[in-house]
Amino acid sequence: MKRILPVLFAIPCLSASLATVDESGFQKLIAAHKGKVVLYDFWATWCDSCRAELPPLVQLANKLRPQGFELVTISADEPEQAADARKVLKQIAFTGPAYRKQAVNDENFINSIDKSWSGALPALFLYDKAGHKVRSYIGETDIKALEAAVRKLL
Repeated sequence: MKRILPVLFAIPCLSASLATVDESGFQKLIAAHKGKVVLYDFWATWCDSCRAELPPLVQLANKLRPQGFELVTISADEPEQAADARKVLKQIAFTGPAYRKQAVNDENFINSIDKSWSGALPALFLYDKAGHKVRSYIGETDIKALEAAVRKLL
């Protein structure tokens, strides 16, 4: 008998709303993306560094997607800022999986991703094809160094 696993549907940024993700939902995202190298990008509309980093991340994702790379964005904006987050993603033509963090408990959410992460933005978390976190990037990140790290995992 075949076992059918639940499928998570990401809502692209061009849709009416961003899907929300909590602590358990993030773990399901990781499981759903096994087989790909995945970069989870935590950002917010009020974070200038985050917004500056998004276009080069999208370019990287577009370049490496055919080789098995996926960029997943997770906005840390509040519900009332979701429209602004969608607008930013639409302006940079991001069509990949896009979410908004809606944690039951922020501290538990942050610790479930990386115990050494304070919650500061921007934050990038790189996972290998087996779904293991390989590296965390907190603050502004050198895109060339990030690309080299991704390529090693592809």
